[in-house]
Amino acid sequence: MSSKRDYYEILGVTRGATENEIKTAYRKLALEFHPDRNKAKDAENKFKEINEAYEVLSNKEKRAKYDQFGHAAFDPSAGFGGFGGQGQSYRQGPFTYTYSTTGGFEDLFGGAGGFNDPFSVFESFFAGTNPFGRTYQNKPHYSIPISFMESYHGVTKNVVHQGKNYNVKIPPGADDGTRIRYSEFDVTISVADDPKFRRERDDLFTFHELPFTTAILGGDTSIDTPDGPLKLKIRPGTQPSTTLRLSGKGMKKLRGSGQGDLYIKLKVILPHKLSTKAKKLVQELEKELSS
Repeated sequence: MSSKRDYYEILGVTRGATENEIKTAYRKLALEFHPDRNKAKDAENKFKEINEAYEVLSNKEKRAKYDQFGHAAFDPSAGFGGFGGQGQSYRQGPFTYTYSTTGGFEDLFGGAGGFNDPFSVFESFFAGTNPFGRTYQNKPHYSIPISFMESYHGVTKNVVHQGKNYNVKIPPGADDGTRIRYSEFDVTISVADDPKFRRERDDLFTFHELPFTTAILGGDTSIDTPDGPLKLKIRPGTQPSTTLRLSGKGMKKLRGSGQGDLYIKLKVILPHKLSTKAKKLVQELEKELSS
């Protein structure tokens, strides 16, 4: 039986806690027990424990595994596999860079891919120093804000570093928190929310309003996609909240080829007011359907 404490207990949150609740609890506890601030003998161990818990619970895939298998999910001897997921390196001109999309708070400060050094997450809080003896290269870090559509199609942005202009090519599929590491500096991508589309990994979700007459009778409707309008045929008798799945119409995958899926939930819109003639037609329809 594992002697490790429950990760939810460590952070003081319930098993149903939201991402924001987990992040808030983590930041509060990590600042409280950081050895630069807390001189208690057990502060260092508690700090490591807090970071280990957050590393798992802040990542959807790791959290799902933990919820199902507990600590055994990350024990190589238990047969569930480790964390893995190393970033892939690329070259562009004189630079070598790596894309990583763990998406957690630690990713902004270089702590991706396991529990290598939980203390590095706080370098930005403590002027780039580490009280435990490890020396870090204090590379400049830039944040590049982009729109949702720029993350979908890809975009090139300009970064000025030490008086020189650098073109940073952001590939299609870059997510919020994607980090690009160059030899001279690091870049983190910040993706703005979109009013129409919501992203979950490589899948996209959106709503589409459908007139109730089209839902009843069927017909064509034009649905917005990131690639532009798409005409779809609606079946007669389509029910409210019907979900359509368009395979391969989601976000482009950052690693490998292909795209995720686009999910469209249909919202059947009823008229707010009916004319006298329209009311009679609806009443006739009611009689016809109930006969």
